[in-house]
Amino acid sequence: MKYKILVVDDETANLRLLERLFRASYEVVSAESGQDALEQITKHDIALIISDQRMPGMTGIQFLKKAAEIRPQTVRIMLTGYTDAEALVEAINSGVVYKYITKPWINDDLQYTAKRALQHYETLKAQRQLQSQNERLQSRLAQMRDSFVRIIAEMLDLKDPQARRHAERTKDIAIDIGKKMNLDFGELERLALSAFLHEAVDFRIPNHILFKDALPTPVEQQIIEQSFELGLQLLEGVTELEDVVSILRFNHERYDGTGFPMGFAYDQIPLHARIIAVANAYDSMIAPRPPNQAISHEDAIKRLEELAGTKFDPEVVAAFVARPGLSASPSPAEMLEPAFA
Repeated sequence: MKYKILVVDDETANLRLLERLFRASYEVVSAESGQDALEQITKHDIALIISDQRMPGMTGIQFLKKAAEIRPQTVRIMLTGYTDAEALVEAINSGVVYKYITKPWINDDLQYTAKRALQHYETLKAQRQLQSQNERLQSRLAQMRDSFVRIIAEMLDLKDPQARRHAERTKDIAIDIGKKMNLDFGELERLALSAFLHEAVDFRIPNHILFKDALPTPVEQQIIEQSFELGLQLLEGVTELEDVVSILRFNHERYDGTGFPMGFAYDQIPLHARIIAVANAYDSMIAPRPPNQAISHEDAIKRLEELAGTKFDPEVVAAFVARPGLSASPSPAEMLEPAFA
C-alpha cells in the first residue's frame, strides 16, 4: 500500500511539479489553499504533508498547526523562501514542522527528505502503538490490582469485622499526614494503597498475639515474624503492588532501629512506612480491638509524642498533630476510595 502525501501550494505550476515529482512512488493528494488542505486531511489518512508557507488566506504555518491538531501523527514539511526567516523560526519552535526546504527546491533533495520523513512517520506510528499497548496493559494491571484489593478487604472482614474499618481509617489518617507533609498526588496514591493494605501483611498473626499489651514472648515473636513474611508473600505476586510491598516490608520497623526484620532506623525507613506507623498506632489506640481498651484522642496524642524519636518519626508525629481538618473539596482519600470499595 502506497503512502498518501498531501502537497499544498497556491501556485498551480508548483503544485503540478510536486505531483509529478511524487506520484510514481506515493499516492498524491493536492490542495491549492490551507482551507482546502484541511478538508483533504479529514478525508484521507495522510502520512506526510508538504506545504508552501506563503499562501493567501491561511499561511503554511497556520495550516500546519491546525493539521497537527487534526492528525498529530502526520509528518509535516514546509517549503519556504529565504525571506521567511521569522516564519521558519516559529515553525521550528512550535514543533509543527519536521523539516523545511528552501525554494526553489532541488528535486533529489526534496525526494530524499520526503523518504526520511516517512521513515520518521513509521517510527512515530510504532511508538504510538507501543504506547497504546502499554496503556492497555497498565489498565488491565490496575483492574487486577483493584480486584485483588477487594479480595483482601473481604479477607479482612472474615478475620475481624473491625479489620477493614481500621484499614480504611488508617488510610484516611495517613493521607491527612501526607498532605501536611506536601506529598504529591502520585505519592499520596501509593501511601493510600499501602496504608489500606498494611493490615493484610499481619493477616495471619492471631489477634490474641497482635493486640496484647505485653511484649510478645520469644515464641510469639517467632509467630509474628513468620506470619508477617507470609503476609508479604501474599502481596508479592501482584505486579502492581511492588511499590506497596517495598513499603510494607517496614511495617514492624521502629524509628530508633529496634524493630524487625532488618532493624532499620531513621530515614532508612521509607517516609510512607513512617507515616503509616503513626496512623496505624493512633487508630489502634482510639479504636482498639477489643474496644474496651480505647483511650481518648488527647491521650493518644500524648502517647504518640512520648514515643516520638523511639518508635515513631518525630516529624511525622508533628505533622499528624498539626494536620488540617477535612476540606470542602474532595480529598485524595475520597478520589481513591473506589479502588478500595
